[in-house]
Amino acid sequence: MIQRCRNAFPIRLMCRCLRVSASGYYGWAARVPSARTQENARLLTRIRQLHAETDGIIGSPRIWEDLRFAGERCGRHRVARLIRQAGLRGVPQRRRWRTKPSGTPPAATRNHLERDFTATAPNTKWVTDITYVRTAEHWLYLCVVLDLYSGLVVGWAMSARQDCQLVVQAVLMAIWQQPTRTPVILHSDRGCQFTSEEYQQFLAVHQVTCSMSAVGSCADNAAAESFFGVLNRERVNRRQYRTRAEARADIFDYIERWHNPRQRRRRERQQQGEKLLTQLSVETG
Repeated sequence: MIQRCRNAFPIRLMCRCLRVSASGYYGWAARVPSARTQENARLLTRIRQLHAETDGIIGSPRIWEDLRFAGERCGRHRVARLIRQAGLRGVPQRRRWRTKPSGTPPAATRNHLERDFTATAPNTKWVTDITYVRTAEHWLYLCVVLDLYSGLVVGWAMSARQDCQLVVQAVLMAIWQQPTRTPVILHSDRGCQFTSEEYQQFLAVHQVTCSMSAVGSCADNAAAESFFGVLNRERVNRRQYRTRAEARADIFDYIERWHNPRQRRRRERQQQGEKLLTQLSVETG
């Protein structure tokens, strides 16, 4: 306060009123910030930049991951403290449960995943689901296909109608992007689009193994539900779309320019860590 008001009142008068020694004030004013303070200021500048680049979406855990990947040596709690002091916040997850009636799957279909959402190789386990996006023109329906190995959206389609063709287009895009036609399991819920004869025939022609959730078990397709939750939290719920075309463009931007590049970087970090652990185990015998 003395520093702010030094041009309005005598410094020694303010020191007497606030019971601060004049020599203490002059020593504080001439003191150079410590190395820790300077480093925190530099780190906070980088944190603000990452927070702004993501449109204020990510919080301290993901900012800390990005800083570590960029070569910054900082702790998780230090980053959280700086973010809290700066008044920055990410977008929290909203927990909400909904139920819907399920269809009857074909007789030969079963749950191949059994809630095992891990994969040892790309394009071996996929999950798919449908969500809806509100626009001023009405609903826009989005179907995605996720690769459980990399977390990438390998196939997606959007339409004004929630029909079987929406699902077929998304799966077809995923199949086209396969570098090699390896056997793959495609898991979904029991929506009528997935239990339809047309969809089942399409999977059989392309030699894709169909897997389906149990009745009333949304956790059986948790990976797809989790992606839609993140999509709504980070993008859809923060927008008001006037037209379906506007929603299409924004969701395309999120998938291809934000989600997939970030998942590729995350997978690269995991592979680097696994490679380092392998080298260390070899060296230590």
